Amino acid sequence: MKRQQYLVAGTGVLLLLALYFFGNTLPTQKKREVPSAGPPGEPMVKSVGLQDILQASQARLTPAQLSYVTRLQNSVVRGDVKTQQLNAYHELAGFWKDSVREGFLPYAYYTGEAAKLENSEKSLTFAAQLFLQNLRGQDNAALKSWMATDAKELFEKALELNPGNDSSKVGLGASYIFGSAAGNPTEVMQGIQRILEVARRDSTNMYAQFMLGLGGIESGQFDKAIERLTTVVRHQPANIEAILLLAEIHQQRGDKADAIKGYEAAKKLVGNQDLIKEIDQRIQSLH
Repeated sequence: MKRQQYLVAGTGVLLLLALYFFGNTLPTQKKREVPSAGPPGEPMVKSVGLQDILQASQARLTPAQLSYVTRLQNSVVRGDVKTQQLNAYHELAGFWKDSVREGFLPYAYYTGEAAKLENSEKSLTFAAQLFLQNLRGQDNAALKSWMATDAKELFEKALELNPGNDSSKVGLGASYIFGSAAGNPTEVMQGIQRILEVARRDSTNMYAQFMLGLGGIESGQFDKAIERLTTVVRHQPANIEAILLLAEIHQQRGDKADAIKGYEAAKKLVGNQDLIKEIDQRIQSLH
């Protein structure tokens, strides 16, 4: 079984779950991208900047919405600049979250900027998780790189405040895994090693075990991925994502019995009819 076949299959599960749990938050329209040189022997990697993202997002606004956003962006002029900035970032984040379809990227950016100003562990990890949760469903390499960079910075700042937070350590490692350019093995292994440090010290940390399972898929170590994900399901029998990922790996390997068993288990845990319909179609394809 080729690694790419697993990645395609895994992406189907991830996108389905992202739609079910988080909604369709990532933009589908490509942003303006500027090519930049990649490592020798590798294809050119495109990059994207904040202004590209904001311009593309603002292009979908009505004149009234654009005027409101521009006013907020220019609202920091004098006096207590930090407080003004913080208030403006919160208002901009709220606007992009609640008022604009496909406004996730500016929402996450402004949430992250507010968190950096607040410099609290809670706000920093919340913003970092926003980027991380959506990294795995992003197939635009330029956006993935931009999101991963912000996620890493936010997790690192959170760890400066609380170096012993294992969840932040795992999140930082996962940012390397899922933010790597075209599954760059060096970045993937760097992320896996960061998470392994947590898992070796605390084998009961299921967040670390789950991320190691996903890292196994990314690195092509599918036996290890099955081992990690099976551990997660044993300790967290209601973890739908782990169950579905295991079922899909079994399906791609031709292990129909275990695949069907996994899909049937997942069906019992969800009430979303669209997701159940998709699972039923997969089960039918195995008979």
